[in-house]
Amino acid sequence: MEIVREAVKIFPVAAAGAGVTFELRDGLIGGAAYDACGTSFPEESLELARNSDAILLGAVGGPKWESLDYSVRPERALLGLREKLGLFANLRPVKVFDDLLDASPLKREVVQGIDIMLIRELTGDLYFGKPRGVRVEGGQRIGINTLIYTEEEIRRIARVAFETAGKRRKKVVSVDKANVLEATQLWRDVVTEVSRDYPEVELRHMYVDNCAMQLIANPAQFDVIVTTNLFGDILSDEAAMLTGSIGMLPSASLGGQYALYEPIHGSAPDIAGRISRIPSHDPLRRHDVQVFLRHDAGSGLDRRGRAAGASGRSPDPGYLS
Repeated sequence: MEIVREAVKIFPVAAAGAGVTFELRDGLIGGAAYDACGTSFPEESLELARNSDAILLGAVGGPKWESLDYSVRPERALLGLREKLGLFANLRPVKVFDDLLDASPLKREVVQGIDIMLIRELTGDLYFGKPRGVRVEGGQRIGINTLIYTEEEIRRIARVAFETAGKRRKKVVSVDKANVLEATQLWRDVVTEVSRDYPEVELRHMYVDNCAMQLIANPAQFDVIVTTNLFGDILSDEAAMLTGSIGMLPSASLGGQYALYEPIHGSAPDIAGRISRIPSHDPLRRHDVQVFLRHDAGSGLDRRGRAAGASGRSPDPGYLS
């Protein structure tokens, strides 16, 4: 809530530059909602989201709520919001600005100029597959999660990747573990089929373990990366460190009718109430509003975004990691 309050302060300025106006309404979700309503995902918040053109979301969880039953933890609200709104495509741009090169733990020559769009499928995989849960068999507990993808789920996220690449450098790397997991062999097969509709875009397949290595060894090779929910969850955090901190990256979750914008960092209860620690380029205050306007208002604020990013950074760029 603290960061979102700061984030909305940029809307009047950004809206004026884009020639649009916004009507902003507040809703609760996650830990704050649980404290106020006894549920992390109030029906009122879902209806508010359904009746909005786009959603700007802050971090939902924190150590305070980790002891709650799994079914009502704040993170389940976020998954529920994605599922209910059909937000199947998560776009996470990874760009290193020259003024922030020293924030990266990698050498300047490795990260300078990188511009990656990581596209994560968001409503399938182990996160939503059934059966799932923990049960007792033969006198011991066993945990079960199901990795499942339908052909159409793969096809629609692949289309997003190829269409995005067509507006960029026309290169797609599809990440899977097809040598071990049959579900991701289907992923590879369907992505290959979809690629035939985009002959101008180069497609490469890469195993997830190799991709994790290549992101560190040679990140500049990547343009668009498309991958599964689980692999995207992990690789996007790794890619974030190319920029110096997960707290520097925005995120757009898109579906057929709805769009949700958020930073990809978590909460930071250790610095709650110290809003001065939030740098001028915080993703909710700049990147997410910029991404929001580009996708939902068609304004394109790249130049203004870069100017804001050059204005300085927090002494601790990992403050929300």
